[in-house]
Amino acid sequence: MGEAKRRKALGLMPTVHAFEAQLDGAGQVSLIRGPEDGRLQGLIVKALADTQLFGAAWESEFRSAQVLAGQVGRVLSTPEDVQGIPVAPLRRITGELVLGQSAPETDDVLLTVEGGKVRLREQRHSFDGQRWESMGGPRDPQRLISALQEHPAFRLEGEVIGQVQAEHWLEGRIDLEPEPPEELLDTTETVVREWHGETPDEWAELHHELGGEEGVPLARRTVFELRRPAPLQSPLSRVFAIRQDVEFFPMQEGSAYTLDGETWVAYDPDAELPGTGGLPADLAQFFDLETVPVTVYADGRIEWDEGAVPEEQAGRVRADLRESTGAGDPAAWQTWTQTMLRETFGDELNVPEDRPLPVPVAVRLDISADAIDDPDPLAQTFMESEVSFDGEQWRDLFGEELPEELQDFARNDLN
Repeated sequence: MGEAKRRKALGLMPTVHAFEAQLDGAGQVSLIRGPEDGRLQGLIVKALADTQLFGAAWESEFRSAQVLAGQVGRVLSTPEDVQGIPVAPLRRITGELVLGQSAPETDDVLLTVEGGKVRLREQRHSFDGQRWESMGGPRDPQRLISALQEHPAFRLEGEVIGQVQAEHWLEGRIDLEPEPPEELLDTTETVVREWHGETPDEWAELHHELGGEEGVPLARRTVFELRRPAPLQSPLSRVFAIRQDVEFFPMQEGSAYTLDGETWVAYDPDAELPGTGGLPADLAQFFDLETVPVTVYADGRIEWDEGAVPEEQAGRVRADLRESTGAGDPAAWQTWTQTMLRETFGDELNVPEDRPLPVPVAVRLDISADAIDDPDPLAQTFMESEVSFDGEQWRDLFGEELPEELQDFARNDLN
């Protein structure tokens, strides 16, 4: 019996059900395509309904993405300024329901469901249900920081609903004081589990990240502040989760644990709460990151400064970059560059289905120096910085203006 058949017979091979779902702003989820089994459909619908943003939270997410992508041509200072940005009422999400003992290894979002995971691949939005677009965003950290500084509205906060103290025991019991409204009870308990750790390993790891002493606590206490969604969602916000139109903020004050079930010990008040505040980890690391500039050509050539890549790694790096970018394969190169340009410029472009974007002859990348010696694929460690459509003139991917070669595809209806 082949290895794949053996694993399938043992129940080790996951069963995958592709799906596409449509969501509206009020929280309704409907499957456009997916598994025929009603129970499996229910798993997908519930996972999306429980985790995706709706109402004011969706409006905040959508408007934030538009602002960070440079789609709003005015400074936003007040809630009224933000509310002037129209919001697409419809979304479509594609992905897979993966059933089995092994979770897929992926950077995509994975939602836990009974018997497996829901993997989210792509999200698009629409104002009219006919034209669907991907949500763009800045991939250049400096561009993101500039947007946050330019718009004071990113510092606005949502209305405080109240505070809830959660006492969470390792055995699973959760006591909430005061108890939130019934419609928020299950959601609050879910957020508490996510914050404290949903597995024994996570429980212990997160305890130590907060500066807890050696040992595994029998119980933990955390105070959460609940707020209505802020007009704009800032990457610098302390918010841990947004569910059912409510933002959950874990508070440092009142955070404690017990190793014996009787004596409570406060966590280090100076410890930084994991997962809240400050730049996202990938952006924070970027500013301190040493990078290696590399030029990749459509014909398969790959160049870097002499000595930038150790000789013993040169062959692997070239092969990896050719595979990641499609360099040397005209069809694969076109697919990769089209995707890269669309993701970089997002809604700044209006690309007809029958008219592809021009294909660059070369792209300049910045690769993390630490990744050069790492055997893992380089695709997640480099950032595109410039493109050339003629091999002589280079266009900054993160400049204020669209590259000249893409001007024919510029949208004219931006705010």
